Amino acid sequence: MTATANVSRDLERGLRELCLSAMRGCYEDLARTAVQEAWSHERFLLELVRHECELRRNNRIERLLKDSRLPLEKSLQAFELSRLPVKLRQQVAALLEGSFLDRRENVLAFGNPGSGKTHLLCAIGQELVRQGRRVLYATCALLVQELLIAKRDLKLEQALKRLGRYDALIIDDLGYVQQDRKEMEVLFTLLAHRYERGSVLITSNLPFSQWEAIFKDPMTTAAAIDRLVHHSVILELNLPSFRMEQAKQGKRREGKDTEAAGEEEGGAGERA
Repeated sequence: MTATANVSRDLERGLRELCLSAMRGCYEDLARTAVQEAWSHERFLLELVRHECELRRNNRIERLLKDSRLPLEKSLQAFELSRLPVKLRQQVAALLEGSFLDRRENVLAFGNPGSGKTHLLCAIGQELVRQGRRVLYATCALLVQELLIAKRDLKLEQALKRLGRYDALIIDDLGYVQQDRKEMEVLFTLLAHRYERGSVLITSNLPFSQWEAIFKDPMTTAAAIDRLVHHSVILELNLPSFRMEQAKQGKRREGKDTEAAGEEEGGAGERA
């Protein structure tokens, strides 16, 4: 076996042992390029490190996206930002920058059903994940049930600590499903636990004036609102239903297609 073959074998073994899979996959091609373009040793090493870092960064983002439970179809690319008023677009741009998480600020999105609240917060959540932030998405109903089970099993404190590891917790549809006092007690416990420790992003179709129907008690309601609003960004999506607009556009397209088909049939009949 030649000296070059020995070096390649040992290098392959070492890269595998160090779990440097990107380097192992590209070092031969990069070595040829380095010879052709007369790279320095430092430049060659830098390119190898860049490939390894990029692969690890992409793998981490994939893990974070999977862990986030975010619906990936609700992306920023699929959201029509042009529908939003200028002020709201400016707020969204600031949130996408991500520094609000460092300040432990909350985001409260209000609006009628179909206005795009969930899609917008999920899109923001995905962009935060791509910045390396830990995000978790859950509907309010499902999250409350998970907390109730943890409380029943005397593991509520552990559940709160686990949720506390996320930079952002997206709670969707607060108030959409009416829940009893026990369910709202564990939700309030969660909000109190995260106060000034981590950001909460909430969607709701109910204004603050109707939140007593959620928390069942005036004092608990006031305390919950106070904690959420203290450091917060409020998004008012007073927009027509996006789903309704899409349905209307679909019907208009169907009507035009039917009309065009009728004209084609009429023309064919005249020619015949």
